Amino acid sequence: MEKQVYTVKPVGQVRTGSEGFMIEIDEVFRPGLSGLRGFSHLVAVWWATLTDTKECRSLTTFDKPYTKGPEKIGVFATRSPARPNPIGISTVALIDVDMHSGIIRIPWIDAEDGTPVLDLKPYHPSEDRVRDVSVPGWCSHWPLWLEKSGDFKWDEEFVFED
Repeated sequence: MEKQVYTVKPVGQVRTGSEGFMIEIDEVFRPGLSGLRGFSHLVAVWWATLTDTKECRSLTTFDKPYTKGPEKIGVFATRSPARPNPIGISTVALIDVDMHSGIIRIPWIDAEDGTPVLDLKPYHPSEDRVRDVSVPGWCSHWPLWLEKSGDFKWDEEFVFED
């Protein structure tokens, strides 16, 4: 297979601080926010800059990252930001959109302050929600809904190295 090079241009970045979480869209892309009001959720596509290293991009397996998971697991069976292409996706609740400032207020996102946002898509239940989902037994006790994830003890699910 011939390797191709793709160019990706961020449309904005994640902002975190005393005012909470937000996505700030660059001025040139702000007209793209038109029509976003009325959606309750967005899918944010972002670049995991903190793991964009040669070492992280070469990882294909991990040693037991989950406390109840297998001893070894492949990168494509994880949501780890360390991957061949450090692309992250997050479904986020949409609180408010300010087209003039390009600020999208959200309650939370699993990305760091300054993380480049590559794209936004509206969450559509007809395309993004799946009724009959199955997962391996080691993670079957995880919350079934995004809204329940905030109360879940995620720190007990991961093996953290010192």
